[in-house]
Amino acid sequence: MVIPHFGDPAPTQELVRQLLAQQDSPIVEIIVSDDHSPTPFPPAPGIRVIHRETNGGFGANVNSGAAAATGEYLLILNSDLEIGPRFVADLVEAAAPWQPCVAGSAMVDPAGHPAPTARHFPTTGHQVTEWLTPLARFRDRRPLHEAVGHDTRAVRGATLPVDWLVGAVLLIPTRVFRDVGGFDERFFMNSEEVDLQRRLRGVGIPSIYCGTVSVTHESGGSSDPGRRRTWLVDSRLTYANKWGGRRRLQLGLTAASVANLGWNTTRRLRGVDVAPVATLRSELDLIWGRR
Repeated sequence: MVIPHFGDPAPTQELVRQLLAQQDSPIVEIIVSDDHSPTPFPPAPGIRVIHRETNGGFGANVNSGAAAATGEYLLILNSDLEIGPRFVADLVEAAAPWQPCVAGSAMVDPAGHPAPTARHFPTTGHQVTEWLTPLARFRDRRPLHEAVGHDTRAVRGATLPVDWLVGAVLLIPTRVFRDVGGFDERFFMNSEEVDLQRRLRGVGIPSIYCGTVSVTHESGGSSDPGRRRTWLVDSRLTYANKWGGRRRLQLGLTAASVANLGWNTTRRLRGVDVAPVATLRSELDLIWGRR
C-alpha cells in the first residue's frame, strides 16, 4: 500500500488504522510517502514512512513510495479515503481475472452520492463542455456526464474495462508500474493517472472498473479551491502538450470563456452577485499561463 501524504496527519493515520484492521487481506507492507509536508508524518508501528526532501506533487510522491515497495502489487490510495473491513481483499479478488491490469473501485462522497471514477480519455470537447458555466445547472444529467468525459456505464455493481480511472484508488502490478517509469513527474497534481493509464494501454494493460467494491472519498477537502483549479488547468495543458492538441484546447477554452462572459453578464443584469469581466480575466490567465 502506498499512501501519498501532505498536510494534516490525521486522515492518513485513520486510513492506516483501517488498513491494519483489514480482514483476509494480502497486505505485505504499508508505505506512507510524505511529500515534504509542513507537518511531517510521525513514525508508527506497522508502517514505513518515507520523507521526501522536496514537495513534488502527487505523482512524484507516489513514485518515491513505489520505489521502496517490495510487494507484487501496488495499491495506491489517497489519504482521504474511508474503506470497509474487506476492501483490500475484495478489490484484489475483483481484479484477479483481469490481471495484469490497473484496477479501481467505485467511490461515493461523504453524503453517499456516487462519484464518476471511470472516464473516457480526455478530448478538447470534453474539457470545453466542462468549462461552460451555463451548463453547470445540468451537471447531474447523464448526457452532460458523458459530454465531459465520464463513462456512465461504470455504475455500482458493474465490472468492465474503461479508458482510465481516477487516481484515488489504483491497484497495479509493481513490475508493470516500474516498466513504464511510473508517474510522469511533470504533472504536479491531476492528469498524471490519465497519462500513466494511456501509456499502459499502449503496452496492452487495460484499466478495469470494479464496481462491486466501493470506498468513500473526501476529494480535495483540505486544499484551497483556487489552487485546485490552477493545478487542474495546468495539468490538462501539460497532458495536451504531451499527447497533442494544446493550442486547440487553449482556443476552445478561450471561446468557452467568452461564452461565460455573456452568460455572467446576463446574470449580473438579473441581480446575481457575479463579476463577469474579472471572471473572464481570471479564466484567460489560467488558460494562457498569465499568473
